Amino acid sequence: MSLPDDLILNAKDDIAVRQDLVLVALGKRPADLAIRVGRLLNVHTRMWALDQEIVVKGRRIAWVGPAGQYKGKVFRRVHYPDLSAVPGFGEVHKHIESTHLTPEYEAALVLPRGNTWTCEASHEFANVDGPNNTAFWKTARSHGVPHKVFIQPGSAVPPSGWESTGGHYGYEEQRGFLTRDLSVVSLDEVMDWPAVWDPQNPAYERIWGMIRATVEQRGVVEGHGAGLVEAHETSAFAASGISSDHEIWSFEDGWEKINRGIFIEIRPYNFPEVLPGLLERGLADWSNIAFTTDDRSASETLRIGASDYNLRSAIEHGVPPETAIQCVTLNPARHMRIDAWVGSITPGRYADLVLLDDVASVSISAVYADGLLVSEGKQYLGPQPDISWPEWATGTLNIGRLLSAADFAVPAPGDRRSAQAALLRPFHWNQDFLTTELKVENGEVQRDVMRKITKFAIIDRYSGNGKLASMFWLGCGPADPDTAVACSVAHDSHNVWTVGSSDRAMAMAVNRLQEIAGGWVLVHRGEIVAEVRYEIGGLMTARPAEELDREMQQLYSAAEKIEWMYEPSATKIWKPGFPETLIFATLTCLPWRWVFVAPSDQMPSGLVNVNTGQSHPVVW
Repeated sequence: MSLPDDLILNAKDDIAVRQDLVLVALGKRPADLAIRVGRLLNVHTRMWALDQEIVVKGRRIAWVGPAGQYKGKVFRRVHYPDLSAVPGFGEVHKHIESTHLTPEYEAALVLPRGNTWTCEASHEFANVDGPNNTAFWKTARSHGVPHKVFIQPGSAVPPSGWESTGGHYGYEEQRGFLTRDLSVVSLDEVMDWPAVWDPQNPAYERIWGMIRATVEQRGVVEGHGAGLVEAHETSAFAASGISSDHEIWSFEDGWEKINRGIFIEIRPYNFPEVLPGLLERGLADWSNIAFTTDDRSASETLRIGASDYNLRSAIEHGVPPETAIQCVTLNPARHMRIDAWVGSITPGRYADLVLLDDVASVSISAVYADGLLVSEGKQYLGPQPDISWPEWATGTLNIGRLLSAADFAVPAPGDRRSAQAALLRPFHWNQDFLTTELKVENGEVQRDVMRKITKFAIIDRYSGNGKLASMFWLGCGPADPDTAVACSVAHDSHNVWTVGSSDRAMAMAVNRLQEIAGGWVLVHRGEIVAEVRYEIGGLMTARPAEELDREMQQLYSAAEKIEWMYEPSATKIWKPGFPETLIFATLTCLPWRWVFVAPSDQMPSGLVNVNTGQSHPVVW
C-alpha cells in the first residue's frame, strides 16, 4: 500500500495516515520503530510511567504502553533504559525571523535543544512579501526538514493604518489561508488595539475582517495587549475574541488577564516578575499558561538555548518540572488547537520526543522528530537541504535608487538661524514627543552631538521610489564623526533605517545595504568596517547559526571601537553601546504613541501618533 508522505499537513493525507495507524496500533500492520525508554511523562496527567515503549509508523506514533506488550511486528527497536522521554517542545508564539536564520537552518539550531514545532508568528516576512508568505514557511518542510512550522498569518500586515508594506491582509486573505491550508492555525497577535476599539480608525474594517475570517474557520485569534491592565480594557480585549497575550510584564498583568479567560504566554525575561506571584498565589491549574520565546537571535540561542532555556528557567523559578513541561508542550498545543498532531507522546501525534538524562536541569541526551533521531547532545543529525530560494525571497530591498547625503538633509523652515525640532528617543512611550531648538546651517537643521542629538532616517524599501524621512533622535547613535549604522530589520514594517553622525555616512551605509540585499552595515569615520548579510527577505540568512554568529561577533567587535551616545529612557530594553535594539524602535503597537514611519502621501513627515492619527512636522 502506498501511503502519503505527510510532511505538509492536509486533511486528505492526514486521514490516510490515520487509517494506517489504526491497523498498526491493532498489530495488524507492521511498525517501523519501537523506542523503549526508562520512563515517560504523560503530560495529560503529569505522571511518569516506567519502562515504556513508543511504537512508530512513518512519522507518527501508533501505540504507547509498557515495554513488551505491543503485539504487532516491529522492524527496528532502540532502547534508552536510563533516559526520560517528554514530548517535543513547542513554541506557541515565536518569530523565526528574529533568529535571522531561514527555517531549514533554524531547525538545525533548535531541534537539538528540544524544539520540534513552532507556531510562526508571521508578520515579519509577511510584511516583506505577503503573497508568498505561506509558501515561504512551507518550503523547508517540503524539503524534508523534520521541524514543524504552524503558520499564523499576521494581523499587522501592515502594522497600522498609517503604514504600507509588501503585504496587505484582510478578510479575504485570511479566509483563504485558513480554508486552503491545514498548517495555518490562527491570526497572529492582534496588536493594533486602537484599530480594534475605534470604528474611526482607518484599519478598523481590515482588523475586524481578519478576526471574522478566523472565527468563521474555527481558528485562534492571538493577541498583543501591552499596557492593557485596567479591568475595563482587559475585559474589552477578551470580549473582542482575542484569546491570548504574550506581553505579560508583571504578575498583576498576568493575573488580571488569566482571570478574564485570556491564555497568557510568558517570556523568560518576564519570569522574575510573573512566576513567583503565580506560585505564591497557589495557582493550581496552569493549563491556561505557556512559556514562549517571541524574539531571540541565533547568537543568543547558541549561548543560552531555545525552548529548553525557557523550560529550564521556569523550573529554576520554582515551577514543578512536570507542570513546566506542560507549559511548553500540551498547553500551547491545545490552545492553538493542534494537539491532534503535537504536544504529547500519544498515538496519532508526530513521533517527537526529547530524551532527558536529567529532568530538573533539562539536560538533553537525544531528540527524535518525525520518528527520526535528529540529534545527540547538541549535534544535529537530521537532513540539511540546500534550498535554492527564489527571487521573491532574495530580491526584497526595492529602494529603487542609490542615495546621496542630500537625501538625508532636514531643510529648515524659511531663512532662519535655528528651528524647533521634534525629538524621539528609543522606546519613547510618552504621551507626546520631546521638542528642542537646533541650529540651522546652509538652510539645513543640524544635529547637536554635545546634547546627544543625532539623526535617524527611515527609507521605504517597498515602493521603489526611494522615499525617505529624517528626524532627530535623542541618545541613540554614534558620537564619532562620519559614522553610521543601517539595518533592514525594523519591526514590524521592516523598512530600512539608519542612524548616523553625518548624512554622507548614512547614505554610504544604506547603499551598501542594498548591494548585500539586507542585513547590517556599519560605517566608521567614512569607511565600511563591518556588515552582516540577511539576504533572505532582508531578515534572514540561509547559513548555519555558527556562521551567522561569527559575522555578528565581527560586527560587535567593530562597534566596540565606536563611541555611542546613550540617554537613559523609561524602559530596561535600552542599554548603552551598539544600538542593536533600534530594530524594535519603530514599532507602532501599544504602548507606543508618537512613532516614526516611512513617509507616505498621507504621512509625508513620517511622524505620527498611532493612537489618534495626528501627524506633525519634524521641524518648524
